[in-house]
Amino acid sequence: MLREVSVQNLALIEDVRVELHAGFCAWTGETGAGKSLLLGALGLLLGERGSADLIRTGADELRVTGRFELTRPEQREAASQALQTAVEEDDLILTRRLSRSGRSSALVNDVPVAVSTLRRIGEMLVDVHGQRESYSLLQPAYQLELLDAFGRLTDLRKKYLEKAEKVRELRSQFKNLADARAARQRELALVRFEREDLNAAKLTPGELPALVKERERLVHAQSLAQFTSGVAARLVDNDGAVSEVVSRLIKEAHKWASFDPKLAEVSERLNALRPEIDDLADTCRDLAERFEADPERLGEVEKRIGLLKKLQTRYGKTPDELLAYRDTLDEKEAELQEQEDNLSGIDGHLRAAYAEMRDAANVLSKGRAKVAKKLAGDAQKHLADLGMPKAKLDAVIELINLPDDPMAGDIPAFGIDQLELILMANPGEPARPLRKVASGGELSRTMLALKTVLAAHDPVRTLVVFDEIDSNVGGRLGDMLGQKLSTLGQSHQVLCVTHLPQVASYAGYQWTIRKESTTKRTATTITPLLTDESRVEELAIMLRGESRSETTRKEAAEMLNAAKLLRAG
Repeated sequence: MLREVSVQNLALIEDVRVELHAGFCAWTGETGAGKSLLLGALGLLLGERGSADLIRTGADELRVTGRFELTRPEQREAASQALQTAVEEDDLILTRRLSRSGRSSALVNDVPVAVSTLRRIGEMLVDVHGQRESYSLLQPAYQLELLDAFGRLTDLRKKYLEKAEKVRELRSQFKNLADARAARQRELALVRFEREDLNAAKLTPGELPALVKERERLVHAQSLAQFTSGVAARLVDNDGAVSEVVSRLIKEAHKWASFDPKLAEVSERLNALRPEIDDLADTCRDLAERFEADPERLGEVEKRIGLLKKLQTRYGKTPDELLAYRDTLDEKEAELQEQEDNLSGIDGHLRAAYAEMRDAANVLSKGRAKVAKKLAGDAQKHLADLGMPKAKLDAVIELINLPDDPMAGDIPAFGIDQLELILMANPGEPARPLRKVASGGELSRTMLALKTVLAAHDPVRTLVVFDEIDSNVGGRLGDMLGQKLSTLGQSHQVLCVTHLPQVASYAGYQWTIRKESTTKRTATTITPLLTDESRVEELAIMLRGESRSETTRKEAAEMLNAAKLLRAG
C-alpha cells in the first residue's frame, strides 16, 4: 500500500506531500489544476522516463518520494526479487530525482539503484490504468499469472515451472558438454595418439645422454683403437718397449744394490712396475679390439638419437620428462571419456525431464482452457454494469508447439499457452486484442471489470490507479463506477482521479487539487477533505461549479450519504 507521496519542483508543483489510506481514495479538482502532474510524479517514482523540462522554473532539481507499506509476505518477496536482496523492513521508500543537466537517480531505502529497478518494483506492486504503457493487465505473463490464480491452478503452474527449470539446467549442461565435444574428441584422439607414440618409443631413464656418449665413441672408434693398440705396442710389443727398458733397469739396479740399501729399494720398485705395465698393455689391447669400427651400430645409435630428439621437439619435453608425461595420459583419457559418457547420460536425463515438462504443460493448459472462458464471462457481466452492455470479452488461448527435440526452441516461461483477451466494445466494431483497444475509457472500464473479478487472486499488486475511467461517462453510470471502485477498495488500495461527483462520493477518502496563483507564481496544492462538510462542498463544485447553491449542496449531501449507506451495507 502507498502510504505517502512527496513531490518537489515538478512543473506547477512546488512542494506537495500527500498521506494516503487504504481503500478507495479519490483525487478531484478542476481541469488543469495538476491532477495529471501528481499521477506523472507517481509514474516517475515507478521508473517511467523523465525530462528536465518537467522541473519547475527556477529550480535545479525535481524530487519524488513515496513510502510503500509491505502489508503481505508476497509483497516483501516480490520486492526482494526486484532488488535481488532480502527486504526485511515493512516500509519501502522509493526516491526519484531529475536534475537540469538531465541526470536521473533513484534510491530504495536510501540505497542507490538503477531506474530500471524502480520500474520492476512498480510492475510488481502497482497496477496503473491511465498511461497505456503501464497496464500490467495487458502483459501476457501477468494475464496468465492471474488466470492461474483465478482457476486455482497455482500448484500446476508451480509444477510446470519446476520442470521447466530442470530442463533449462540440463540443457545448459548438455550444451556446455556438446559445445566442447569436438574439441574434447580431438583432445581424446591426441591423448591416445601420444600414448601410443610414447609407448612405441620405449623410453628408458637417462637414455639420451648415454647414447650421445656411445655415438662419440663409435664416431672416433678408429682413432681410439689406434691409440690403445699403440699404447700396448709401446709398453710391451715393440722393440725397445717400456717393458724391455724396465727389465734392463731391474737387472742393473739388482747388480748395484749391494753397494747401497737404497738401490735395493729402487730395484724392488722397478720390479713392481712390470706387472702393472703388462696389465696396462693387456687392457689397451682389449680396448683396441673393442674400439673396432661398427658402422651398423653407429647407424642404430644415430637413428635412436634422432627419434629422441624428434620426440623432444614434438612435445617440448626432454625424454626423461616424457616418461613422467606418459604416466599422466591414462588419467587424462579416463577424464575425457567420463565427459563423453556424461554427455550420453545427460541426454537421457534431458529427454526424460523434457517429457515430464511437456506432460505438466499439457495438464496446466487443459486447466487454463476450462477457466479462461469463465474469467471473460465474469468480467463481461461487470462491463454491462459499467455502461458497456453490448461489449463482448473473450479469452483466446493459442498453444505453443513444443518440438520433439528437447534442445530445439525456447522453453516457454509460463507454459505452452498464449493468452489474448479480446474485446468487442460495441456491436459492429471489430473485436480487438485488449492491448489494441483505442479508447482509454473503455480500456479502463475493462480493466476495472477484470480487476474486480480477479481482486481476490492478486496478493502483490494491491495498489490500483485509475485515471481515465470516467471518460465519456454520465452521472447514472458514474454511480455504478463508484460502487465498483468502492467494492474493489475492500481488497485493494484504489487511487482514482475523477471528474464525476457520483464516483467521488463512494470514496472512503477524498482530496481536492487546486491551482493557486499570486502575482509572482502559480502552484498546485492538494488538500485532504477531512469532514463531511468539506466533501459536500467539493461535490457541489463538481456538480455545478461556481454557480452551486444550497439546493446543489443538499443534492451533494444526499449523494454522499447514499454512497455511505451502500458502502456500509
